[in-house]
Amino acid sequence: MKKLNLKDVSQYVEQNIGTFHQKRIQSLDGLKLTQVLKRKNPYLFKAKYVLTAEQIIRGIVDAHISSNEETIFGDWLEGLAIFINGKVYGGYKSGITGIDLEFDNNGARNIVTIKSGPNWGNSSQIAKMVADFKTAKKTLRTSNSQLNVVAVNGCCYGRDNNPDKGDYFKYCGQSFWAFISGDTELYTEIIEPLGHKAKEKNDEFVKSYSQMINKFTREFSNDFCKDNGEIDWEKLVRYNSATIDPKMKRYKPR
Repeated sequence: MKKLNLKDVSQYVEQNIGTFHQKRIQSLDGLKLTQVLKRKNPYLFKAKYVLTAEQIIRGIVDAHISSNEETIFGDWLEGLAIFINGKVYGGYKSGITGIDLEFDNNGARNIVTIKSGPNWGNSSQIAKMVADFKTAKKTLRTSNSQLNVVAVNGCCYGRDNNPDKGDYFKYCGQSFWAFISGDTELYTEIIEPLGHKAKEKNDEFVKSYSQMINKFTREFSNDFCKDNGEIDWEKLVRYNSATIDPKMKRYKPR
């Protein structure tokens, strides 16, 4: 085990945080209004007394951003965790399906699946993770039957006061960062570097966001608003939910 140099962490963040911001913008650039409208509930908008095209568009785009950013930043934090662990324990990105990180410590091979926060999955997703852990243990013990393998679900933020889940351990927030680095205060020490050029990068994102709102609002108004500016709810619902005739490749009237 080596002592973690926080300057290495700061340098990694400064060199790589731009990737997160770039992917945020790319996720907006790849968004298509026609596709998103088919995935949203038009009845909900009506029930909430939404009256303008911009209200609908902001609701759609903001929901996409919220969901997408969590995934993008979770992936980025996974890379940071693997980098830090590599510096301290010589850990590395695992090549085993479902496992993100492998490293040796205290006579055990740790296999880690990294998630953003503690409430990341439903029962079937957790069962899949447990199955991946069992398969990984069998794979690793093929060449060394005496190998002590410890399975861990690491979460970058939050807490879990009952880490022993039987088939695996769940370490969240402070416990997770301490587990991979040996530094009990790392969870607070990494917060400052994450703000590197945050305002500058966010200004670029806000510009793309504003352009997307304006573009989608114009498209929505042209396609789903009446001549007097009122939202054509019937047309919107038909677009979203009408049965499609697979032979004719068009909407089939009921």
